[in-house]
Amino acid sequence: MSDALLQPGAGLEHNEYVTQAITRDPEIMHGIPVFRGTRVPVQTLFEYLESGDTLEDFLEGFPTVSRELALEALEEAKQLLLARA
Repeated sequence: MSDALLQPGAGLEHNEYVTQAITRDPEIMHGIPVFRGTRVPVQTLFEYLESGDTLEDFLEGFPTVSRELALEALEEAKQLLLARA
C-alpha cells in the first residue's frame, strides 16, 4: 500500500487509485469506491456488517467479490484508520 495513503489528511475521496483492493474511477459507478475489478461499492460491505450480516452473507449476495478481496479491503481500511490515530 502506498505510504501516501497513510499520511494524515490523505483522504480516499480524491484518489483515483485508492488501494490494492479498492478503486475509485469516475467512469465506474460515478466514482464511488468499489472493489477492484467489480462494480460493487465497498460501502455495501460495511452496510452488511453494520446491520449484523456476516461476511459470508455479503459474499453470497455479491459473488464477483472474492473472499480474499473483501478481506484485503477490510485490512486496508483498518490500516488507514489506525494510521490516522
